[in-house]
Amino acid sequence: MAADLSQIVKAYDVRGVVPDQWDESLAGLFGAAFAEVTGAAAIVVGHDMRPSSPGLSRAFALGAAARGVDVTEIGLCSTDQLYYASGALDLPGAMFTASHNPAQYNGIKMCRAGAAPVGQDTGLAEIRELAERWLESGAPEPAAAPGTLTTRETLDDYAAHLRSLVDLTSVRPLKVVVDAGNGMGGHTVPTVFAGLPLTLVPMYFELDGTFPNHEANPLDPANIVDLQKRVPAEGADLGIAFDGDADRCFVVDENGDPVSPSAITALVAARELARNGGTGTVIHNLITSRTVPEVVKENGGTPARTRVGHSFIKAEMARAGAIFGGEHSAHYYFKDFWNADTGMLAALHVLAALGGQDGPLSALVAQYDRYAGSGEINSTVADQAGRLAAIRAAYAGRPGITLDDLDGLTVSAADWWFNVRPSNTEPLLRLNAEAKDEATMTKIRDEALAIIRA
Repeated sequence: MAADLSQIVKAYDVRGVVPDQWDESLAGLFGAAFAEVTGAAAIVVGHDMRPSSPGLSRAFALGAAARGVDVTEIGLCSTDQLYYASGALDLPGAMFTASHNPAQYNGIKMCRAGAAPVGQDTGLAEIRELAERWLESGAPEPAAAPGTLTTRETLDDYAAHLRSLVDLTSVRPLKVVVDAGNGMGGHTVPTVFAGLPLTLVPMYFELDGTFPNHEANPLDPANIVDLQKRVPAEGADLGIAFDGDADRCFVVDENGDPVSPSAITALVAARELARNGGTGTVIHNLITSRTVPEVVKENGGTPARTRVGHSFIKAEMARAGAIFGGEHSAHYYFKDFWNADTGMLAALHVLAALGGQDGPLSALVAQYDRYAGSGEINSTVADQAGRLAAIRAAYAGRPGITLDDLDGLTVSAADWWFNVRPSNTEPLLRLNAEAKDEATMTKIRDEALAIIRA
């Protein structure tokens, strides 16, 4: 295997095709490198349901143990369950998953003790350098005293911790359809929802890393079609879809209509502010709806805007002491969950909010869905910088319009805004637009696209 890991070591994690791009021998080197970079005496390791996950996870554990590190293996788990273990045990952790990627992929999400993120600037670059060096020269000499491997069950404790963070005592009986996409939601949902006044209609709860029914990526509308049909057919109150490693959740209302993740962010923000006495900072990224900062202010909080990407959200959560953070990609971050993201906790908030009043979900979320949005539109461009400069030239100096460069270029007016940002990995520009009504949004969206695609 070539000693260039740039294709699989990404900004926030390791991800690639198994065994073509990486395998168990390399996983062992990553384990040794993780031990070295964290300097930890003990770590915790978990994995998802992909066929390659148990072997890769065990190889990583053995690599770390050979460096003298004691390893707690928690086995099958969701990514947020691994974060729970890292936080509750105060240990660095490694989660083997490729989230929503196709079956042939696998990856590692790593964190320091207390679920603090490991990214390029916080240890991942050093882990890659060590693994590359050892690929060339051979694995490092084992420690004089190897570490131990022990197994531990954490699912019940994880579920109890989540339920302790949401008041579910006044929830009325609800019927909920959950599409786990053959991912880890099928493992965690039955335990987390146990004892709640819910009639659970499970879809694709069988753990199967080949994803026989649909990709476990609910951000793609094609993958929630089954759920959208099933909810009204069952007469259910709502539907929830999880991605492959169950750290993101998507919601559909009683009619089968998708609920915007920005609306969920606003709803949960209002509830978290209420839990914290009506004060606190709430983080949102810059492609989240304007509804979010409005709702945060209306509920006594302070909104803080960040770049897109979970490392930026987590860093700002820690810096600002924020109580909650949300992204339009349906990642939700909680101070009481070590600033880490957990879609399951967001789902419990939705169930508590819906079950704590008598109306349908569509009416409940209407107050949190105030604008017309385009969704993210990708355009392949040869010259990202040139197209961004063309947009700047087209809008700079227009009365009532402001430009900012926090992440790509955001163009704002009183009743609309759009953001264009380059992909880090592909020759794409990503457009998100929002306005007070559909007609204005369509006009602004099409104007921007005409420049991008000129």
